Amino acid sequence: MKVDVLTLFPEMFDGVFGTSILGKAQAKGLVSLGATNFRNYATNKHNTVDDAPYGGGGGMVLKPDPIFAAVEDVLQQRGEAAATMKAPRIILMCPQGETFTQKKAEELVQEDHLIFICGHYEGYDERIREFLVTDELSIGDYVLTGGELPAMVAIDSIVRLIPGVLGNETSAVTDSFSTGLLEYPHYTRPPEFRGMKVPDMLLSGHHLNIEAWRREQSLIRTLERRPELLESADLTEKERRWLEQYRAEQDKK
Repeated sequence: MKVDVLTLFPEMFDGVFGTSILGKAQAKGLVSLGATNFRNYATNKHNTVDDAPYGGGGGMVLKPDPIFAAVEDVLQQRGEAAATMKAPRIILMCPQGETFTQKKAEELVQEDHLIFICGHYEGYDERIREFLVTDELSIGDYVLTGGELPAMVAIDSIVRLIPGVLGNETSAVTDSFSTGLLEYPHYTRPPEFRGMKVPDMLLSGHHLNIEAWRREQSLIRTLERRPELLESADLTEKERRWLEQYRAEQDKK
């Protein structure tokens, strides 16, 4: 996979792209990560990439020409200028965008090339949205000073799903949200710490019972912390009945 970021602050990505899971993924040749300063594509002598909005109003708006030119140059450098090449997903990080989820990460990891555009100032010239990007993404209902941090979040979430990136291939499968539920509790050695014990079930060695216990704990944790997720979770009829019984028992306490 190829992942490019268009940003005014490419240095922000040096540590993120060069360390931990993302750094190891690059070292293995599983992903190629790049950050491009789109100020380099400004067409005026002051290298400005923003201007006042038509019609007045506060704030400045990112101009379309540097963004379009930066995307076109990245495609050419990546060898994707030919019309026969599969088009990349061009993603605008924006508070107005679709909320980024694990499901979206699982969709985007199927792509060969992702380009993230990180804006600043008041907003983007609407022609960037209308004629260039394929997706608009937000990581939540709040506003940050730029799109860099949201892009880092999305890229980390996506790249870790590439086969071979994680040391344990089951880790991504059992993550919270991957199954539609929150993940079950984890324990490790020692079996007892300051009087706090690991549940006996996990020490039993009975794998089927352990899996059943973990599923039950995922249901309980989701019910207690994110009950709205249960509405769309893939549950059996038996699990739904069990949850109703569990709710009723908790209401009596």
